[in-house]
Amino acid sequence: MNQYLAICNIRQQLLETIRQSSDENMTQQLLRIDSELQYFLEKDIDFKEIVDGLDDSIFITDAAGNVLYVNPAYTKNTGVEPDEVLGHNVADLISKDKIYTGGAVLDVIKTKKSAFRLSTTYKTNPPRMGYVVGTPIFNEKGELRQIVASSRTIISLKALKDDFQTFIKEIHELDKKPIDKKSDERLSEDLIGKHTTLANIWTIISHIAPSDATVLITGESGVGKEVIADEIYKNSRRNKKPFIKINCASIPANLLESELFGYERGAFSGANVKGKPGLFELANEGTLLLDEIGDMPMDLQVKLLRAIQTQEITRIGGTQPIKLDIRFLALTNSNLKEKIKEGTFRQDLYYRLNVIPIYVPPLRERLQDLDELCRFFIQKFTDKYNCFFELTHRQLDYLSHYDWPGNIRELENIIEYLVLCSSGIGQVDDSVLTGLLNISRPGEEPMEDMDFTSAVARFEKQLLEKTLENSHSLRDAGQKLNINASTISRKIKQYNIQYPKSPGNSGE
Repeated sequence: MNQYLAICNIRQQLLETIRQSSDENMTQQLLRIDSELQYFLEKDIDFKEIVDGLDDSIFITDAAGNVLYVNPAYTKNTGVEPDEVLGHNVADLISKDKIYTGGAVLDVIKTKKSAFRLSTTYKTNPPRMGYVVGTPIFNEKGELRQIVASSRTIISLKALKDDFQTFIKEIHELDKKPIDKKSDERLSEDLIGKHTTLANIWTIISHIAPSDATVLITGESGVGKEVIADEIYKNSRRNKKPFIKINCASIPANLLESELFGYERGAFSGANVKGKPGLFELANEGTLLLDEIGDMPMDLQVKLLRAIQTQEITRIGGTQPIKLDIRFLALTNSNLKEKIKEGTFRQDLYYRLNVIPIYVPPLRERLQDLDELCRFFIQKFTDKYNCFFELTHRQLDYLSHYDWPGNIRELENIIEYLVLCSSGIGQVDDSVLTGLLNISRPGEEPMEDMDFTSAVARFEKQLLEKTLENSHSLRDAGQKLNINASTISRKIKQYNIQYPKSPGNSGE
């Protein structure tokens, strides 16, 4: 019997009950129910027919995890027939030698919150991996009534990832209106460019931040990956819980495991006699950021994979597993696919981390944001050093034609230096900027390759020498550069400048 006929029969029973009822309150309640049923009849909405027609797998259980329903797409996507799961408890189905591993239903039962997990079914060859979203359904008393788990296969997600830029553009088209004022106020001003090339990333953050999905943020060094991670945390439901950050490349490999997972007392020579909790435990109920994940040793990648998959760790020297509830964010400037080919990064860990991929473009690919970024950093450092500064149009042109190998971090350092060099007059000579960028002005020869510090020192020295040549005293040079004569004297000694060069120059 389809849903339409079922509702018709229920309405007939309700109307008969209403005619026979002498209780006015009950009659009013029944009339309200009848009105709601009539709405569905008029709209001809058959929800079972809709769910049966979805491409997504739908898997519904009761509050105890007993399977009530699976749609046809579930069988198509997993190879599991309905009679293999209907009436069974989810806990009895989970195992490689049974139906599947992973899934979200048990987590929803435990936490009474939505859960995002990977699941692998073993009824096909090869096994099929899917991404599962578990959603709790509550009754009017707030008690858990059912769990709905919807999923897609990794194959469909991989197709989406291969065309990810198109996917991002489509999200942006769906969200043409700017993020509403409340949402915009929640997002930090540290993420500059939300009206140009970073608009798509802002949209993604607003969608995925409230979830518990694992996020892999990739991009060159200095593009602002950690800023993106900070935004996700600040706009998540865990923003009042711990936010633990660890740089996997900065800790020696022999110490990294104990830092992550902790150790029991006496676990190894030199260990704290009381034992020590690891960063996983410190991040419990919060968020754990794994920076430079591409540099994690292979032997630890296996343990990390298991910890993320099971939300469970065991301390070094311990025997009892510790259950955890953590959201993971991973950052890397490495090409993980290349590392997989080279055998230095596990493919299964990559797929576990790459649930929500966010690629942060280098500054040379988002030069539309350069003007806004310059204004932001100028404001930041003029406030910090209590001075005025502005770039000329020609200097902005120099900046826009630079390749920016150091990305946003390099731009920030350069603006800070320029603000300090302006010495209160609000501007610097073009030579200072071109020296920092290691580029030539028209008529100038390009400089040889040198690092940032060397470029700064060279052009300070050149600027001082040129100014001193055209000044009759240190005081005069100081007035031209808007710095104290004592500062010039100190710089002369620092750069070993020959002054005075002739008897006609005075040091006073």
